Amino acid sequence: MRVTRRRFLAATATVTATAAATGLYTWQVEPHWLEIVRRPLPVRGLPPRLAGKSLVQISDLHVGPRVDDEYVLTTFRRVAALQPDIVAFTGDFVSHHEGWREQARGVYSQFPRGRLATLAILGNHDYGVNWAHPEMAQQVVEVVQPFGITVLRNEVRDVEGLQFAGLDDLWAHQFRPAQTLRQLDARRASIVLSHNPDTVDLGVWEGFESWILCGHTHGGQCKPPFLPPPLLPVNNKRYTSGEFALDGNRRLYISRGVGHLLQVRFNVRPEVTVFELRSA
Repeated sequence: MRVTRRRFLAATATVTATAAATGLYTWQVEPHWLEIVRRPLPVRGLPPRLAGKSLVQISDLHVGPRVDDEYVLTTFRRVAALQPDIVAFTGDFVSHHEGWREQARGVYSQFPRGRLATLAILGNHDYGVNWAHPEMAQQVVEVVQPFGITVLRNEVRDVEGLQFAGLDDLWAHQFRPAQTLRQLDARRASIVLSHNPDTVDLGVWEGFESWILCGHTHGGQCKPPFLPPPLLPVNNKRYTSGEFALDGNRRLYISRGVGHLLQVRFNVRPEVTVFELRSA
């Protein structure tokens, strides 16, 4: 078929309009199109009184100049409406900038609390530029803890017979798995919170046989159909998002996170995960 000038211009206009619509969607729609993901979480040795209770994982909020406060607060209201039993935050409270403390106080004063516990760990961005400022991480803790958020820094907390181990950040060189995991009673139910999924490949997990909840990747933020994300901040490019079986009877779940570093997402919607605790 002969391509006329009119047909060529019509085709060009169609391509241009499609590209513009895709760009607008990627910038303005998907970064704020939160998905509430519901999944079972079977835990070996789970105390019977916790069966059926909810554990909500929130991750990677990145409160700062690039994430809209109202979007974050709307997310908090949606989670609070679920009346969660346990809330677990898996790192990156903030993206550091001038005035971050005031912004973080205003936002995290509305953070949804769990009926039984509200636990959190730190991510690399909580350590400031080049993840090299532990004093900034301490300031993050001091900002959020008055609002009922217990930040675990290589520590263990018991919640109605379920042990939670919160590991500090790998890239900030604060990851202390040996001292943390030895606090766990291997005969009892346990869950680990660890921001960076690369931590699951380190040789530190002997004797631990349960779930590790992570964030960090944002799912890559942009993912072409049928292809892996081109940019993923982990060594093991298998770790995008979702559930993974690991050796040693361990299982990994990676949240796609709520926030972003750049306001772009494509085929990787932001996520809050609602787990139903079950006995394995």
